[in-house]
Amino acid sequence: MNATSWARDLWRRLTEPGQWSRRRVAGECLLASVLAVFAAWGEYLTGHGWVRAVAVALAVAVLSVVRRALPATALVAAGLLCGGTEGGGLLLPVVAWSAGARITGVLRALLAFSASFVLYAALVVWLAHPGWVWLAVMHTLFFLVFAVVPGLANRYWTQRRTLLDTLRERNAQLLRERQMIAGQARMRERQRIAQDMHDSLGHQLALIAVQTGALEVDRELTGRQREAVGVLREASVAAMQELREVVGILKDGTHDEGQPASRVVAGIQGLVDAAAAAGMRVGLERTGEARPLAPAADHAAYRVVQEGLTNAAKHAPGASITISLRYEPDSLVVEVANGPEPEGAGGRATAGAVSGGQGLTGLRERARLVGGMVFAGAVEDGGFRLAAVLPYDSAEAREAREARETTLVDGGGDFRQQSWAAGPGEGGAVIDLLDPREEFKDIMSTKKSNGCLLGCGIALLILVALAVAAFFGVSKAIDETDKAMVDPSVYASVKVGDPEDEVREKLPSGKSVLVSDLQGKGPAAPAGATCLTLLSKGGSTDVNTDTVDRFCFKGGKLVEKREFDVKN
Repeated sequence: MNATSWARDLWRRLTEPGQWSRRRVAGECLLASVLAVFAAWGEYLTGHGWVRAVAVALAVAVLSVVRRALPATALVAAGLLCGGTEGGGLLLPVVAWSAGARITGVLRALLAFSASFVLYAALVVWLAHPGWVWLAVMHTLFFLVFAVVPGLANRYWTQRRTLLDTLRERNAQLLRERQMIAGQARMRERQRIAQDMHDSLGHQLALIAVQTGALEVDRELTGRQREAVGVLREASVAAMQELREVVGILKDGTHDEGQPASRVVAGIQGLVDAAAAAGMRVGLERTGEARPLAPAADHAAYRVVQEGLTNAAKHAPGASITISLRYEPDSLVVEVANGPEPEGAGGRATAGAVSGGQGLTGLRERARLVGGMVFAGAVEDGGFRLAAVLPYDSAEAREAREARETTLVDGGGDFRQQSWAAGPGEGGAVIDLLDPREEFKDIMSTKKSNGCLLGCGIALLILVALAVAAFFGVSKAIDETDKAMVDPSVYASVKVGDPEDEVREKLPSGKSVLVSDLQGKGPAAPAGATCLTLLSKGGSTDVNTDTVDRFCFKGGKLVEKREFDVKN
């Protein structure tokens, strides 16, 4: 890839749509500025001059900006910059954190971090004294703590977040699949019921219609009997028509939005007329201004009146019936009230009435689907009242219906509710995100868990190695310090002319890499004397200056002690 292609690819990554928002741009600019200022300040304090300070600051700012688009390149460059300058130390953890999540592939990430460490360590050792092996150990710990640990932490956090997102998507997919399975089960059950109704009840109604049609033309019947048989035949034909419509609804799984005019509110008058013609004492009252209803609510109102008349005919024959339609501001109130059974009936009709016990259940379900409610119960005078509140076809009602239709899983269709003893995690394939055991089990069963397990294993090994190296590194640093530094009080207590053995017992051995490069520095030593050079614990306040205490021996005695400053 030539320089032009590389620059074009870099620009494409930097200007990728959705990559930058106003908040991110502001945050990146602020971060780059802060890192650049600290880098320039660190370089200037160490005496490298403002030219190098500005150059290092610009390099730090550029790497901070491009670390998202070129994570591996930025990581290697940050290691090189941190090892060769004093101002690039803050950049390394920032770039490592970003690279840990953005470098694709475990092997590529390992190579990028290894290359960055090699360049960093090589520069540190090359710029330092060749004998300072312990500095390599200390800077290895520094790189592990400020580069490897942030990279692993962000990589683990990103992988865990990706796994949880995948887990949520899988859970939503399983919920959708369960909804589809439940819908298919309901559809199969509807089709089975429709087939049973068509085969059994439809056949019986057809036989009734045929037999009543043949009986109607019998010459032995009187006119009144023939009229009753005609009414029976018409009722059987109407029942067959309703049966076909119900079977169609069960097969399709949807309500017919275009109900016939005889089965809506406008057809209630026909019900009243037919009931009056059959000898029932029934009256219809209307109050309020008529308003349109949704098709399902319109048919539900018709069914409430039909069910109320049927119940009154079964359980209170001869009782007066009052049907009222009240158009309230927000809903239609349909009420069917009948008085008590007249005296003399003796309860014969009630005792002989046949009831399937599903009429009110069906009405309540119809009302619930349109956002209404049904009330049924006895009244104080011994009668019975059936009432329904059905909302109009308003925007709120439509939104409520749409919300119910778009609900992911209906509470009534949740198979888990059939078992009250079911506990968390017993919902089949759908997991419980609130149960950490289920979350962990599902994560461990996915293919993506291999990368997470590998990353966690590597992180654990690195942390163990880091702890061991830190222990030995700190021990080594303390030991080197004890061998190379002398306390000011000890320096004051030693006098020129004291025996060499007594003086050396008070002083450290001086066999440390901390003082290996101090030999030959400072004022000239006495001729023929053997000198011990140490660092003073009460050193200079200047970070670039070391305070040195030198003790020179000759003839078994201390012939000179001198304290002076040495520039780094």
